[in-house]
Amino acid sequence: MIFLVGYNGSKESRAALALAREHAVSFKAKVFIVASTFGGAKETPADIDKAEQDLAFAGKFMLEKNIEYECFQLVRGMTPGEDLVRMAEEKAVDQIYVGIEKRSRTQKILLGSNAQFIILKAPCPVVTVNADATRNREDISESSR
Repeated sequence: MIFLVGYNGSKESRAALALAREHAVSFKAKVFIVASTFGGAKETPADIDKAEQDLAFAGKFMLEKNIEYECFQLVRGMTPGEDLVRMAEEKAVDQIYVGIEKRSRTQKILLGSNAQFIILKAPCPVVTVNADATRNREDISESSR
């Protein structure tokens, strides 16, 4: 099996990474970890460095459980949602994991635009994870980085 995780270092994406790792152990899956940015003039060297550091952390996190993984930093002029869907198609991914933010009552119907795009357009099942989902799982909080 092949899993794909959208990862940007946020607490929501860390929750998705933790769940993907847990499932990868159970299913002996390979995990693709993807950091996606649109690119262009708005992206700074600091943004690129942060993405590299986030991916390095995610890779070490997978290695702790001997999970086969690959990290990708994508800057293809697409939104993160478009990048993840395209990569899932290109790599024949079996399942996508994305973190979602906890929303207020009035926002509960709407997901973030990237998550909504992925859910609607993905060629495979999508698992959405909120940061609270890791309460009973291993802690991969900012302090463990």
